[in-house]
Amino acid sequence: MGLFGTGLRRICAVVAASTAAEMAKLVRSALTQTSTVELRLDWLSSDAERAQFLRWLGKSHPRNATFLATCRRREGGGKFAGGVDRELYWLIQAREAGCQWCDLEVETLRKLPGQSVRENPVPPRVLLSVHDFEHTPDFPRSINTPAHGGVDAVKIAAEARTIQDSVRLLRLARNSKSFVAVPMGEIGLPARILALRQGSALAYAPVAAATAPGQVSLDEMKHLYRAHALTRRTQVYGVIGDPVGHSLSPLLHNTGFVARRIDAVYLPFLVHDLPDFLSAVPEFGVRGFSVTHPHKQAILKYLKDCDPLAAEIGAVNTVVVRRNGSLYGCNTDYLGVLRALEKKLHIKGSRVLIFGAGGAARAAALALIRSGATVAICARREKAARQLAHAFGGEVVPRAALRAESFDAILNATPVGMHPHDGVSPLAPGELRCRLVMDLINRPQRTQLLKIAAQRGIAIIPGVEMLLAQGIAQWEIWTGKRAPEATIRRAVLAALRVEEHSRQRR
Repeated sequence: MGLFGTGLRRICAVVAASTAAEMAKLVRSALTQTSTVELRLDWLSSDAERAQFLRWLGKSHPRNATFLATCRRREGGGKFAGGVDRELYWLIQAREAGCQWCDLEVETLRKLPGQSVRENPVPPRVLLSVHDFEHTPDFPRSINTPAHGGVDAVKIAAEARTIQDSVRLLRLARNSKSFVAVPMGEIGLPARILALRQGSALAYAPVAAATAPGQVSLDEMKHLYRAHALTRRTQVYGVIGDPVGHSLSPLLHNTGFVARRIDAVYLPFLVHDLPDFLSAVPEFGVRGFSVTHPHKQAILKYLKDCDPLAAEIGAVNTVVVRRNGSLYGCNTDYLGVLRALEKKLHIKGSRVLIFGAGGAARAAALALIRSGATVAICARREKAARQLAHAFGGEVVPRAALRAESFDAILNATPVGMHPHDGVSPLAPGELRCRLVMDLINRPQRTQLLKIAAQRGIAIIPGVEMLLAQGIAQWEIWTGKRAPEATIRRAVLAALRVEEHSRQRR
């Protein structure tokens, strides 16, 4: 058994708030999902609030719960404005309230006599923490608990500027004992989820407010990614893109894995540099990945083989990692566009404008032309529009001509209007001279473009329809099984409704 137990006990809920009442509320919420809780005493707004919260904790201390107290000073990246003596005072009070562990930053340990904490009656077990918010330093092969200092475990939290940074930190977790690995930042997010299976003693997840960059919420860590249940046998899949935080693909694919009881997980990889990600594929054990903007065309040169349709499109959105490590590419965007459009448009003989000239636009153009539509291309980069039109036998329509031309349908294949920039439309109202508008963006569900179209009485197709069709096709390629389509659809649409309601309340 590990330092903090097994299974869910290794997911540590982070409780951070400015008032004692809110902290108590978050503790109660955390304990419904895990029994290990970090208490960020430094987030409380005053000593009075700290004292009030610890009195509450001492009186209502739940059984079978493990509390880890932290009162991180500003020097160590926290919010506490006091000095070392005051930090130790609050950690001593935390012990009196029932906390079994405390987190002591290395900056504090260095200022203690003999660099040892045992002269102070802090909680009986001590986690020594090192934070680097700038980058991931070079490490030795392993880091074990120091023989001196009176600490029981070591935590390193470091900003991952590259995916290889997070690989190095997880490798350290695998080779070390009594060690907690915390890759920080959005690039480090997949490694944060995989940390437990790599040997980290804990994985942190906030109950409410994030206390570090790239954190995954407690609910997502437990239910969406099931971090506590992942093992070295778990198959890893993911989506690569830039940006990628908006993606609903993790919900889509992980819902399918759970429904079919498949030991697999799907993660979002923020990828600035393709070679950086590809070099981490063996380390993470990635078996396949989705490809989104801006890598759908660039990925082609790294493939060993490619489906003929994807080769003709000139863009790949689905990659299979073969047993020998080689990459095989295919394209399910093609299918996604057709399945979504067929519900509201008789494609054969129709005239469709595609706005954009990237990977998704290429898949849409070929799908429509093969189905008998006349396709026009308009893009911000006119050269790219000409190249795409020439490749598939379409026509080019200059932006200035959109107010005079008319179409059966217009497809937005650009990222303009994607969350969090969802108040922007790629096209003006006067440019929507058509009967139907489809936006390939799936988040938000009703983009500004679709809102404008609906206000003008134009039929709309949200991008979630394409997301579901192409994602389900991906899922079936990777697993070789029939996808639980109805279950996946319910989960994705429910998430979009919750998000929309939340946005309306703001």
